[in-house]
Amino acid sequence: MIEKIVIYHTNDIHSHFDTWPNIKHEVIRKRKIHQENDESMFLFDIGDHIDRFHPYTEAYLGKGNIRLLNECNFDAVTIGNNEGITLAQDDLLSLYNEAHFDVVLANLYFKNGMRPEWAKPYQIYETNNGVTIGVIGVTVNFTNFYEPLGWNVTDPFMELERLVPEVRAQSDILVVLSHLGLSEDERMAKLFPQIDVILGAHTHHVLENGQLVENTLLCCTGKYGMNLGKVELQYDLEKHKIISKHATLIPAHELQAVETSFAEVLYEKGKQKLLNPVAFLPEKLERDWFNDSPLNELLASTLTEWCKADCSFLNAGVLLDDLQAGIVTEYDIHRICPHPLNPCTVELSGAELKELLVQTVDDQYMTLQFKGFGFRGEIFGKIIYDQISITGEGSNIQIEIRDEMLDMDRIYKVATLDMFTFGRFYPSLTRAKKRFFLPEFLRDLLKHSLSKHYPLDL
Repeated sequence: MIEKIVIYHTNDIHSHFDTWPNIKHEVIRKRKIHQENDESMFLFDIGDHIDRFHPYTEAYLGKGNIRLLNECNFDAVTIGNNEGITLAQDDLLSLYNEAHFDVVLANLYFKNGMRPEWAKPYQIYETNNGVTIGVIGVTVNFTNFYEPLGWNVTDPFMELERLVPEVRAQSDILVVLSHLGLSEDERMAKLFPQIDVILGAHTHHVLENGQLVENTLLCCTGKYGMNLGKVELQYDLEKHKIISKHATLIPAHELQAVETSFAEVLYEKGKQKLLNPVAFLPEKLERDWFNDSPLNELLASTLTEWCKADCSFLNAGVLLDDLQAGIVTEYDIHRICPHPLNPCTVELSGAELKELLVQTVDDQYMTLQFKGFGFRGEIFGKIIYDQISITGEGSNIQIEIRDEMLDMDRIYKVATLDMFTFGRFYPSLTRAKKRFFLPEFLRDLLKHSLSKHYPLDL
């Protein structure tokens, strides 16, 4: 006798809600159909459902996203880096208070070695015919970001080495919810052939019919609710083994369109909750992506002050719009600076700093359009400096830090954005000694500075 087992999955929604009603309608419809046909169905999310670029997620600190998952009757989720490192520890601890699903996560601990109450390293599920499915969850171990938030995030492969044999011994089928990325999923499949299915995320890869590595099926839907993932397993109940496994993607825009104003309604809910006054501007503060401007300069000077640094630099593209004269609200600040970007400092010798600043003077990135590394804007923009003066060019370039000539042997503390330490733009920063400031985002610094310089009672 053969049992058909169907697994639906989502990943990396990043608070893009345009297709969510379609997905919700489909998984609820499919669960009813599978029940009527006596087929077992499971529904999993593989993390980064939340993204604080969206006012709804920002206003409710992700709890609204959990309500959306509840409405779809998810069986289990794991967390992505957006759940893990863009929330303060207390906010992550309370994120799943009202969850109606399991949170499977093997590699997140408090500093004392205990797990959060909601974090289960694995969960065993049972099909209609008694077939057991072991589900393990792992997330990417961004240690430098988890540690300042009070977490110990461990090597996911170390956890899998311990858990895979343990869970396999209890399960007929073994599934991993992996927020690690495609290359790590491929590595996982080779190291742990006991795993039947890896549902992936993080690198937003699209595997239309899955990818077989050895005998493990790798799956991923892309990002932003582009697709609903579907895995069909045929399990031989007499031979106690999977006889076929097949993955497909269902384009979300092809599903029945329902609640067409859903995304707009959530946006408005978030906006209304964020309309808390922060400051009063006597005149407009302008941003400019290609030149110095009052708003850019205010943010750069605030970055230096907040991080207690010698100087700072950032890209003008992080500010998406001007701030108009009059009352400034939390929503206004979020609207112009929606990125989940953290301030950080890097320690550089004068010689290293000179090399870096020469790179930043080059405008090769000024008009670059990109997304990622926490950046949620449109273009990169000009580099804005604080306490840094650069004159001349080529061999005649002169650099001053706080009105003093750059000392090639001195160690400088330079404030900037965490995304610059990931290596894409300025590779030298990957090697520098760093300190990340969490849980504050760049917009929190802007809010602090505006309320200080432009108080409401004036």
